[in-house]
Amino acid sequence: MSIRAALYHKTSYHYDRPVMVSPHTIRLKPAAHCRTPILSYSLNVKPAKHFINWQQDPFGNFLARLVFPEPTTELSIEVDVIADMVVINPFDFFVEDYAEEFPFAYPTQLQKELLPYFEYTESGPLLTEFLAGIPRDKKRIVNFLVEINQMVNNRLGYTIRLEPGIQTCEQSLGLGTGSCRDSAWLLVQALRHLGLAARFVSGYLVQLKPDVEALDGPSGATEDFTDVHAWAEVYVPGAGWIGLDPTSGLFAGEGHIPLACTPDPVSAAPITGATEPCQVTFDSKNQVTRFREQPRVTKPYSENDWAAIEALGYAVDEDMAQHGLKLTMGGEPTFVSIDDMESEQWNTKADGPEKRALAVDLMHRMATNFAPGGVWYFGQGKWYPGEALPRWRYGCFWRKDGQPIWTDPARFAHPDVSCGLNAKAAKTFLRALATRLGVNTHHITPAYEDLFYFLWKEGTLPVNIDPLKADLKSPFERRQLAKLLEQDPGQPTGYVLPLTWGERHRGWFSSPWMFRRGRLYLLSGDSSIGYRLPLDSLPWIPPQHKEPLPERSLWEKDAPLPDREDLPASADDRTATDIAYTALCAEVRNGNLCLFLPPLGIAEHFLALIKAIEETAVECDVKVLIEGYEPPADTRIQKFFITPDPGVIEVNIHPTGSWPELVDVTQRLYHEARLARLGTEKFMLDGRHTGTGGGNHMTLGGATPAESPFLRRPSLLRSMLTYWQHHPSLSYLFSGLFIGPTSQAPRVDEGRPDFIYELELALSQIPDGDVDRPWLVDRLLRHMLVDLTGNTHRAEFCIDKLFSPDSASGRLGIVELRGFEMPPHPQMGLMQALLIRALCSWFWKQPYKKPLVDWGTELHDRFMLPHFILKDIKDVVRDLNDNGYPFQASWIMPFFEFRFPRYGEINLDGIEVELRAAIEPWHVLGEESSAGGTSRYVDSSMERLQITVRGMTEERHILACNGRRVTLRKTGAQDEFVAGIRYRAWQPWSCMHPTIGVHSPLVFDVIDTWTGRSIGGCSYHVAHFGGRNYTTFPVNALEAEARRIIRFTDEVHTPGTQTVQPETTRKATFSLRPAPSGPVVPPPEELNEEYPYTFDLRRPGPSA
Repeated sequence: MSIRAALYHKTSYHYDRPVMVSPHTIRLKPAAHCRTPILSYSLNVKPAKHFINWQQDPFGNFLARLVFPEPTTELSIEVDVIADMVVINPFDFFVEDYAEEFPFAYPTQLQKELLPYFEYTESGPLLTEFLAGIPRDKKRIVNFLVEINQMVNNRLGYTIRLEPGIQTCEQSLGLGTGSCRDSAWLLVQALRHLGLAARFVSGYLVQLKPDVEALDGPSGATEDFTDVHAWAEVYVPGAGWIGLDPTSGLFAGEGHIPLACTPDPVSAAPITGATEPCQVTFDSKNQVTRFREQPRVTKPYSENDWAAIEALGYAVDEDMAQHGLKLTMGGEPTFVSIDDMESEQWNTKADGPEKRALAVDLMHRMATNFAPGGVWYFGQGKWYPGEALPRWRYGCFWRKDGQPIWTDPARFAHPDVSCGLNAKAAKTFLRALATRLGVNTHHITPAYEDLFYFLWKEGTLPVNIDPLKADLKSPFERRQLAKLLEQDPGQPTGYVLPLTWGERHRGWFSSPWMFRRGRLYLLSGDSSIGYRLPLDSLPWIPPQHKEPLPERSLWEKDAPLPDREDLPASADDRTATDIAYTALCAEVRNGNLCLFLPPLGIAEHFLALIKAIEETAVECDVKVLIEGYEPPADTRIQKFFITPDPGVIEVNIHPTGSWPELVDVTQRLYHEARLARLGTEKFMLDGRHTGTGGGNHMTLGGATPAESPFLRRPSLLRSMLTYWQHHPSLSYLFSGLFIGPTSQAPRVDEGRPDFIYELELALSQIPDGDVDRPWLVDRLLRHMLVDLTGNTHRAEFCIDKLFSPDSASGRLGIVELRGFEMPPHPQMGLMQALLIRALCSWFWKQPYKKPLVDWGTELHDRFMLPHFILKDIKDVVRDLNDNGYPFQASWIMPFFEFRFPRYGEINLDGIEVELRAAIEPWHVLGEESSAGGTSRYVDSSMERLQITVRGMTEERHILACNGRRVTLRKTGAQDEFVAGIRYRAWQPWSCMHPTIGVHSPLVFDVIDTWTGRSIGGCSYHVAHFGGRNYTTFPVNALEAEARRIIRFTDEVHTPGTQTVQPETTRKATFSLRPAPSGPVVPPPEELNEEYPYTFDLRRPGPSA
């Protein structure tokens, strides 16, 4: 995702009279070893009457010698350079074994060749003092170079100095300041004094304004900038010349374009020459202009594009309002740590200490932004099979009418910051709360750990195990036992206040809890005491005599919530025989007062209890943590949750009802997550750039279940299912890496061709228009929208929460789209949402009702290639335009470049060859034994790329990959061909077809069959072609891009010529090696009828 930049540099001299100008030497052409690709170069000199002679100096620098035969009043030199600012990793080099540590000795022959670069011409007390401060102990050469570069940067402050020449080292050190050339010369001399070969570099420095400000340290240039600059280079055996820029303290990267590299600065001056004595007006101009920017994850859209996208969002809103479509959109975006990409908690594990801390930080930020007056909640989430403990679930609840539920956020404790409280605070708080609620304080019951159980467990331990010295790797009960034995067994863990809202009593109600053993002993464990209450030991009452928990149906018409001051209070008409089977629990854990809320069925009761808790916290002057049961589901209360998932943090964001609200919530969420040091992208070892891996599921529904457009008009869901089935790009362009029938969000037609028939039958039963049977769509599609195992949740269109017969929580009128990966930029996420909103608006007005398509193997053949996915999504864009939604195809390109990064491209005599990533479905392998039982892995060793060839003459040229002819498919464009290459990238210990080896590197050749020669080619390596074995993940998108770029080269292809004779009846065998005479007719590969668009290197060739 590079930027092409145009550098313009003009130096002019205006004389007061015509003067003779002596020959000038110009050193303003990028050097031969410049690593930044230079696409064009232009030198324009005035006066026009001059002679120019290009040459190279003894050090290989390009020189232009100018001779001016006539007097002139002006001398101007204009340079225009177009550079491709591809990312360069300055640390991507190898070092000879003997030079890995400083100090080292150069070999004799190399010393001779580098002799001019060892000469140190300056000395003095300040320089001697500076050199004495440089550590000489052994250390890795890279670390040493970083340190000495930063030492010069710290010692000399930067200043603009217009005087000609260079300060001596003594002058620079004495002043403590210098220009870039002064800093560079000091570094050169210091390196030479230390025995390292170094040279002075004059060149251009290009600094482009970053798209995003840095969280740590300086953000870089505030505007795009270029100027003539100077830095140093040091020669390290094995690596060659390494650029060091002491002005910035950084290594030289793609923004450093060398012009002249010499032992002495005098030989590197950009312009040298003289004129007759005269009055001179000097002027210099430097500017850089971006003239081509590919979409990138940090800036996917230009300002004009984003303005057009926002305008369309408003237009879609107006269209939906005009036709009565009331659509809300929520989502489940996921985030990962910016600072830690290595640990298991950000790759495979669901929980981790840093994950909890970052989730709390994000929750605080979101609550401040979205939910002023909200109540913060720290509860328990889902408990998945195979996990030792339930997952946590943090959230916030607030009223939609704007009135506060909780008025002072300072009364919330932080779970990681102790308030220094003890168990007494829990009892004091409950007594004050009971008094405020009007219930009997004598009903407060202390809760104790059941030491008899743990003593029994201790008796079952081996005799040589000391429970007081628990091994942290042992089971949880052993750790809990050691913890309890260190405490006073007579002290309660917490206190319990039996509490419920009684409809008969019209208020809060409490009762004493009595137990056979006399005390309340908790169940074993270390969860909150509210989860460990011995409810089965309470007095038994026939179910028909128990007062049910009052509940409010979400299908009831909303009535405004009462004002905070008018929330229901307690009453005194209690019956002694009633028993409260729920309780509010208080315990001090890690120095904080934790309150476990009882289950409540009515929102007003929850609000009243929270109000009483806050007032009690003020009265007792304590902070509290709210845990336990969440408030009852109520459409008048808004909420969000933050939960852990393997490798990510998932945010269940609250739904929005309009485009402006959606834009505001999305942008603020991404912003606050970044400030909490949470990002939206991951990088693989090879530089593959992906989303978080946790998805960005979108939830569609209505403000209330009754207003859900999918229940009001089921044809909307039918239309979306049909349209998605017709356009595989909607499934694959926005998805994550793992796709296919066993993925988290399989298409309805993946791996189950028979389901097309069944699904068509089901869709045919869905009527057009409004329907008064909300259960219809669930009954028709519940058994269709499943994965291969029948899991209703793991489907591209999940209707678990639409109108499930299981429970009220499953009848929310919500459809979840699970096939979306987390986009790295909020604008990309909003673009996805706008696409869905526009399609919903279209299908609401005009249902999409067409026969389904039996794609067969095309799904995992043709639609795995970027070319056909782009073509298909452009058809979607065209459909939207035809129906009044002016989408632009360019808005899709950020997703295309992110999903299918370009590996590289070459141009061979007008034939363009481009390599781009493609999609490869990963097969699920059979069950294998593991520490936790059995596991199923996926075979990720297979990869696929797309090769596109343009300008090739079909009758003359062929394309070969690893010596085998590739069957190219015409795209429909003139002289354009495409093919997918499927290959084994690495060899895991367990995979499909384990006897088939690795196919990397992939060597491509364009062969001219008329001349019998490979006219050029390229190669693609799965790993670093120099043998570098990365052990850490890329730290950011720039390093990831550098790792990807380095694996493509246009300098490796199959050499050799062949003798071509006139065609005869005999056809020789094709070989890329020189061969005896015979016609060059490469044997065609056998066409793979199942996958005609994919060239599978695993299949044997025609000669096998």
